[in-house]
Amino acid sequence: MKIVIFGATEIGCLLATEFFEDHDITVIDKEENRTEEFDKLDISFVQGNATDINVLKRADILNSDVFIACTTLDEANIVACLSAKKISGIRTICFVSKEEYRNAMELDKSDDYLGDFFIDYVIWPEALLTQELFRIVTVAHALDVENFADGRARLLEYRVKPLSPIVGKMVKDCGFTKDTIIVGIKRNDLLFIPNGLTEINADDKLIFMGTSRSLDILAGTFFHEKEQVRSAAIIGGGNVGFMLAKSLEDMKIKTKIIEKDYSRCEYLANELNKAIVINGDGTNLKLLDEEEIGSCDVVISVTNNDERNLLCSLLVKQLGVKRVISRVSKVLNIPLFEKVGIDIAVSPKTSAINEVRNDIDETDVDILATVEQGQAEVLEILLGGEFNDKMIKDLRFPAPAVVGVIQRRHHVVIPKGDTQIKTNDILIIFTKSENASKIKDYFKVV
Repeated sequence: MKIVIFGATEIGCLLATEFFEDHDITVIDKEENRTEEFDKLDISFVQGNATDINVLKRADILNSDVFIACTTLDEANIVACLSAKKISGIRTICFVSKEEYRNAMELDKSDDYLGDFFIDYVIWPEALLTQELFRIVTVAHALDVENFADGRARLLEYRVKPLSPIVGKMVKDCGFTKDTIIVGIKRNDLLFIPNGLTEINADDKLIFMGTSRSLDILAGTFFHEKEQVRSAAIIGGGNVGFMLAKSLEDMKIKTKIIEKDYSRCEYLANELNKAIVINGDGTNLKLLDEEEIGSCDVVISVTNNDERNLLCSLLVKQLGVKRVISRVSKVLNIPLFEKVGIDIAVSPKTSAINEVRNDIDETDVDILATVEQGQAEVLEILLGGEFNDKMIKDLRFPAPAVVGVIQRRHHVVIPKGDTQIKTNDILIIFTKSENASKIKDYFKVV
């Protein structure tokens, strides 16, 4: 597949890095925006602005399959996508930073829209980040939360505390709840798929898949005592902070939101029903102490500045907050945040990359989620007839992988070795990212 990317931005670099091994990649931007990271990749680079039709033609847009616009300017992305669509009919993916642009440009989904001059897919990374934050915030102590099968199945990730009763035990002896499978363990910087004889260590990150009910019981039994998130503080009242506060209000979670800009505080106060809006600086330790931020169950720092988010997160940690989540704009900063003690660091760019991958994938396989900054993937695979009546234990995967969930029509099955799979079952599979292509190929031809 030939893919043209407009924007030598961090997202553009992440996309090029993700796809260049399997696809023909061309990047369009000004030469001064080209970084050393692009020079390390086997890609083409066309100097110019993709809003110019002549530049698009130089990038061979007429013979390309997908056009992705991901500069920092929404307007340039929109114009470039519409220009590419006009001259070639190519599939277009447009990154935007404002909700109004996303709503306005998804014209192809409207029954009232006529013609073929539209943008195929509009991605607003901040909305994806808000959804991810909401899932994590609302499950006490979880490091990661992913919902599958319309919420009937989940992936949860927890860290093992040093005094946990499962420390030193083998997986088979832990007595984890029925309809729950441990699919991965992250130990130090290594992620692997365990077996029944794997011994659990303190500070391991355990990754489970199972039904939502069984995981709720698991969490209450092993990782917290039926604890619920009752209060939250959000530092940063931008789009993400505002959308997250509204969602937490709907869950009846007591929410405080700290925003430095007074006019933005007025807007927040008018739009939010129950959240307490505080005009102040989230890096002011005295303010945080006076507003009793340390007593919150969770604090989420979502300003648009990594350094400020890191400082805010460290300050609330000092005040005794047990669970701190931070937004990270630069993906490479995520390990740094976690090493200095921030519980969870998330980036809007990571979720956005997954959306693009699923959109351009030509197989019956979707990537439902990535885990631990892309070290592992959760794949959704529709079974063909050649697998009918096979048992899970008879699947000979070419690389380590775990079938965590089977979705069969309106039912969810957490499989065992002797569980039979059926034609048109949807398998939700956990595997390391480096092995994902092998697992996908296995289901193409046996």
